[in-house]
Amino acid sequence: MLRKLFLAVLFLSPMTVPAQGRDLPNFADLAEKQAPAVVNISTTQTVHAQAGGPPGGSEDDPFNDFFRRFGPPQPPRDYETRSLGSGFVLSADGYILTNSHVVEAADDITVRLTDKREYKAKVIGSDRRTDVAVLKIDATGLPVVTVGDPNKLRVGEWVVAIGSPFGFESSVTAGIVSAKGRSLPQENFVPFIQTDVAINPGNSGGPLFNMNGEVVGINSMIFSRTGGFMGLSFAIPIDVAIDVAKQLQTTGRVSRGRIGVVIQEVTKELAESFGLSKPTGALVNSVEKGGAADKAGIQPSDVILKFDNKDVPTSNELPRIVAGTKPGSKVSVQVWRKGEKKDLQIVVGETADERAVKRPQQSKKGSGEALAKLGLTTSELTADQKKELNIATGVMVENADGAAAKAGIRRGDVILAVNNQEVKSSEELNRLLSPGDRPRTVALLVKRGDGSIYVPLKLNGN
Repeated sequence: MLRKLFLAVLFLSPMTVPAQGRDLPNFADLAEKQAPAVVNISTTQTVHAQAGGPPGGSEDDPFNDFFRRFGPPQPPRDYETRSLGSGFVLSADGYILTNSHVVEAADDITVRLTDKREYKAKVIGSDRRTDVAVLKIDATGLPVVTVGDPNKLRVGEWVVAIGSPFGFESSVTAGIVSAKGRSLPQENFVPFIQTDVAINPGNSGGPLFNMNGEVVGINSMIFSRTGGFMGLSFAIPIDVAIDVAKQLQTTGRVSRGRIGVVIQEVTKELAESFGLSKPTGALVNSVEKGGAADKAGIQPSDVILKFDNKDVPTSNELPRIVAGTKPGSKVSVQVWRKGEKKDLQIVVGETADERAVKRPQQSKKGSGEALAKLGLTTSELTADQKKELNIATGVMVENADGAAAKAGIRRGDVILAVNNQEVKSSEELNRLLSPGDRPRTVALLVKRGDGSIYVPLKLNGN
């Protein structure tokens, strides 16, 4: 009798679990209310192709490879590319927030609302470091989003994305917050929100909502081995984006602090060697001569533990803290040096501006056999561009394909020199890259952002 009763209890017990514990959230009201403030962004860009391109159709034409290999040489031609993204309305008078990479280098930007109205948009400002851009359309009375506080997000909390994946407008996807404050390679100015919300091409620039219907982030990128969604999505916290947007609207640029150090992570082994009780802080590898850190007395092998009274638990945190400090501010820095803590005062410098260089409407395009073979299309720099970039010579890369692209040269790079010989024009670049009796590999000095790098490039014909 007891055995039968026990089995009955086991059988019936799941039925007694409160229904509330098994309920999933309903996103219908949120989607209905917030979708009108989310926009579709389409861009067009004219690409200046090199000689030898396909005789017709787009670069995605399946016959391209056939014509390249077996067809007659073709003259240079321009073709148009299109891309899609998302954004959301910040103010009723037409200011829109999106990703910088959605509108970068676009010749034409169209914003489409959920009621099918379309507007031409102009870029008010764009910041590559945080991947934030502000657009403006000529409209009033627009539906706007409510901005939330991403600092109140909790890991495991439900979040919702609305955007235009693959052009499917007003698509709603949901998931949870997987982690906060994520650092990604080459993206150390943003403490990303990681989620498992399905994000695909076209979602970029769209909003990430909490369950209160407040925007807490901008969907920016995914981690994928296939090019499609794999459960790892990353959003820019909205407070970071709003701060950038305000600066772009006010001055057209973003001001960031800089102290002039190269740092690395403090491992367990390094902590032991320096006498630290645990691996913490940012280890200084080198100090820029004459920079803010140098003037403050910071030395190589110092471990920065605090900056402006903020703890530096890992090296990834320091660039964010410094960048968020107003240039010209005098702040305290605590370092670990030779087994003890030392407090210093530092006057924060300013990071060089990395605004996207505007391309001239009537720029002279570089041509020549050597450039064409390497897959390079370049343009001459105007006096204003040289002044903005603080350089005297160089040529702008308009398009990089073939050997140039494989070497790592990108659109927007400025080629300054070839094997330490200054490049003053596209014609001179073509001459310097002509194979002749030159080495098989040459070193291109390339300006990218606020720094310069050497790129090895193999020349054809040797």
